[in-house]
Amino acid sequence: MTTSYHIPALLNETIEALAIKPDGCYVDATFGGGGHSKAILEKLNNLGKLIAFDQDADAVKNTIQDARFQLINDNFSTLPTYLETASVDGIIADLGISSHQIDTPERGFSFRYDAPLDMRMNANSQLTASYVLNHYSLPALKIIFKQYAEVSNSTKIAQTIIDVRQRTPFQTTSDLVSALKPFSPPKHFNRFLAQCFQGLRIEVNNELEVLQTFLNQTLSILKPQERLVILSYHSLEDRIVKTFLKTGNINGELERDFYGNILTPWQLVGKQPIIPTEKEIAQNPRCRSAKLRVGIKK
Repeated sequence: MTTSYHIPALLNETIEALAIKPDGCYVDATFGGGGHSKAILEKLNNLGKLIAFDQDADAVKNTIQDARFQLINDNFSTLPTYLETASVDGIIADLGISSHQIDTPERGFSFRYDAPLDMRMNANSQLTASYVLNHYSLPALKIIFKQYAEVSNSTKIAQTIIDVRQRTPFQTTSDLVSALKPFSPPKHFNRFLAQCFQGLRIEVNNELEVLQTFLNQTLSILKPQERLVILSYHSLEDRIVKTFLKTGNINGELERDFYGNILTPWQLVGKQPIIPTEKEIAQNPRCRSAKLRVGIKK
């Protein structure tokens, strides 16, 4: 099952990992184009229920007309506002950015288009990429490019941005591309740009903190013996998810029993994450970095 709005990665594997009960209550934390939600609804009977979240107004336009379905226009870090403790039989979250967001030029997520430097997943948020570039300090910009974009020369890049903005403020994606051009060999320029745009997007949307908040909340929302299924697309997200499922907390603090065994509220499904096949990557190149991790709440 696909949608022109966004092609879900590892769709069959994700639905299988949820181990859906026909009369269960499930959460699609990142609704987007509704690909995962539609597949979940196909597995539910008349007693089943699906609650989806998405902060993007564009995604709300994809709402599904089904009595078993509810779409909440809010960030997935607000689960306890809408859900009771131990009320859910499974949670799926497809992290990162949707194809629709990338392919909508005016959103400013892609370096392929000359567009305003926006990058907000929620258009009602105040912080934009242009504000970050035009107002953040040197240390703050360095963090974005070193920790979030994971590129070298972060200090020089940050200083260049400050030098450029003193002459002309950053307004469009082309302004940023021009400033970044000296810092990458031509053969790797697209990858370099993708990393830099990713770093800015993470900052604008506070993605890592939101993810950490969401993960912590899943423990109280899920019923015992039920599943958390997470799709991530870059090492920063995946590291947080992996740590959380291993230790039960986002800080990676290990608690051990008398015999030295790690105490965690999660049972991992599989020793390694599930990744797309070569066939799926050929059909949907944007899924190539996807990693699927599954935990069962003890």
